[in-house]
Order: sequence, then structure tokens, then C-alpha cells
Amino acid sequence: MSQSAVSTSHNNELVKRFIGIRSNSLNIIASLSAEDCQLQAMADASPTKWHLAHTTWFFETFLLSAHDEQYSVFNPHFKMLFNSYYNGIGEQFKRANRASLSRPALDEVIAYRDYVDKHVTQLLNTSLSDDIKNIIELGLNHEQQHQELMLMDIKYNFSVNPLYPQYLSPSQLYTDKQADIEAMEFIEFDQAIINIGTNAETEFAYDNEQPKHQVLIHPFSFANRLVTNGEYLAFINAGGYNTADYWLSDGWANIQANELTQPLYWQCINGQWYEFTHYGLQPLNLNAPICHISYFEASAYANFVKARLPTEFEWEYAAQNSATNKTIDDNSMPAPAKGEANIEQLSDACWQWTNSAYLPYPGFKPIEGVAGEYNGKFMNNQMVLRGGCVLTPNNHLRQTYRNFYYPHQAWMCSGIRLAKDIL
Repeated sequence: MSQSAVSTSHNNELVKRFIGIRSNSLNIIASLSAEDCQLQAMADASPTKWHLAHTTWFFETFLLSAHDEQYSVFNPHFKMLFNSYYNGIGEQFKRANRASLSRPALDEVIAYRDYVDKHVTQLLNTSLSDDIKNIIELGLNHEQQHQELMLMDIKYNFSVNPLYPQYLSPSQLYTDKQADIEAMEFIEFDQAIINIGTNAETEFAYDNEQPKHQVLIHPFSFANRLVTNGEYLAFINAGGYNTADYWLSDGWANIQANELTQPLYWQCINGQWYEFTHYGLQPLNLNAPICHISYFEASAYANFVKARLPTEFEWEYAAQNSATNKTIDDNSMPAPAKGEANIEQLSDACWQWTNSAYLPYPGFKPIEGVAGEYNGKFMNNQMVLRGGCVLTPNNHLRQTYRNFYYPHQAWMCSGIRLAKDIL
């Protein structure tokens, strides 16, 4: 096969991936109204319409405007409206006020996507430089990140409505609740010097996963599954939210200031526990993993059961010795552990809080250019989560993937994995 034929074949696959991933974003809004797509119930969340526009802005700004001399922007005002946090690009519309952007309307945002997609597809059918290929890969992974954010934001935005609206039909709900679930076990790992991270030589990885470097791991044990709703309920019933000894100082201050007595989305109605989900308000599945939990809550629970959260390096070490491939699942609620694997629920249930601050690896270098603001500028005051969740698009995860959030946040799909020291 000639070099040109190889290049054409690669470009065709890239076009197919581009169209598929971009289409998945529109699939997410298939059951939503224009009013649904306008909702923003808190500053941390964004309207679904904004996500659709911002991911399009990303391709327009970093790909088309930078690498296609013939390209004309769809609307020059969008440069500011849909810029998330890139100071190198210019001014940004205030994040907390995104719901006030009734214009452009949803139809115009869809037209914007079609316009940009047409031009990107045309560009992909030409000879591509390495710089263009790298931006396309970053843009596709960026879109997949926002697909997960869209689903999490839709859930939060719907949750404040006392009508408990359903994003998905309850007929699609995973119903195997398992009458019994096996007791949690801890898998022991010996002391070792291991490689952490990646040099991204054969597959895409974000700059915050690089470079590969060695880390000393002390002996530890790692829970074979995530903490369940039932186990966390025992913490609540034992007065966990009223006992300062379990909590970090900032965590205790946070739950006191916000009068928190239970996880986000939990409700106790007439003595029965329920959880708000994409399927509306549902009875709490005691065997499913606890989800939408803050770092503060995860840390307090770990103290309650005389354990701790793993470091992100321990998590990656354990993952290196376990299967972590996310399987295709149309369900949007984390399922109970099946008791079939040595270590379960690494990437297909909930993101897992670690006890590691989000900091650069030794030798970290941001992406060159304005896109370098993607990850590095957030490396303070946040904690690392590892794994993946039921809402994460397939083929978007790696064992080296580093997610990060502030310790008080809980609207993302976050759970608890326990670890212990071996003395």
C-alpha cells in the first residue's frame, strides 16, 4: 500500500471518529426540550446548550481558525460567549451566568455545529500535519469529557425541580439489585518501585498524565469493590454527619455551613430512602455503589471504618494488575459489584477519590500554545480522582487518566474506594 493510500485510510477513520463522537453529543439531547437545554441550577454546572456550543468553539478556535486560511468564523461574538477559561484567547462570558444566554437559541447552536463539522470534515480530507492531528485528538477527547459533564449537569439541573423530571425512561433502569452482596475484601500489594503515567507514545493522553516516572509504593491493601449505599447508610445512622472526629477541618466546616446530613440526591421520605437519578426519584439501591460523594465525605467515611483513601499511585498500581476496560452499558446508574473479579468497578461505576492532591508530575510540560491552559493552570487546591464512571464515553479512559475536582464538590459521578496500610 502506498504512503498516500495509508494516509487516506487514516483520514477516513479520523472522519468516522469525528462524526461519531460529535453525533453522540446530539444523541444526549434527543429527549430534551430547548428549555431543558437552557437550565443551569448552580454555578459549577453549565446549560446543555452551552456545552454543545463550547465543544464546537473548541474546534473552530484551535483547529479551523488556526489551520484553515479559507475558514470564516460562524459568528464573531461566539469567541467570547463560548470561551470557557482560555485567557490567551481573550475575554470569557461569566460562567455563573451562562443560563442567561437565551440567544443564540438552541437551533442556532445546532446550525453552528453543522457549519463547523462541515468545515472540519473538509479539512480532514486533506493532507494533515502532526499539529493538526494532535489538535483533532485533543478536541475529540475534549468533546467526550463534555459529554460526561452534560449528563452530570442534566442530572443536577433536573434535581432541583420538585416534579422530579425523568431524563430517561424508568423502563430502561437496571433492576438487578442482588439480594446479597459479598463482604468487601482487601487485596494486598507488596512494596515496589513502579512506573506511573505515560509518555503518550502510542495512544492519546493528556499532558497531566505525562511524563512517565518512577514512584516508590509502600505495602498497602486495596478494596476489591466500591463502598455501597448500604454501607454508607450505616455511617449516617451511626451519626457520621454529627461527629467531627471523622472529618477534616475544612470538611466539617463545609457540612456545617451547608447543613449537610446526607449525600447529594438522597432523600428520606416517610422513613424510606430514595435517590434522584436520570430516571427520576428511585428507591435507594443499598447494594449499588455510593455515588455523588465529595472528597470530604469520602475521607470521613474512610475514617469511620478505620481505613483511608488510596493515593493515585496506589490506585494506578492496583489497576496495572487488574482489568480496567470499560464495557458498553446503556444504563446510567452504577451497578452493584458482581463478585466475579479480583478487583471490580475500576472504571465502569464511579470515579474514585484518591488521597492525592492534583499536582504536576516531575518534568510536566503543558501543551504548547494557548491550548496549554487545558490542564496545568488548575493544579492547585483540587484532588485527583481515578478510574472512570458509568457516564464516561467508551474508549475514553486509560489507567493513567487523572480527573480532578475540588474537595467539596459532589455533583460529578464520584464514589469511594478504600485502602489500608500494611505495617
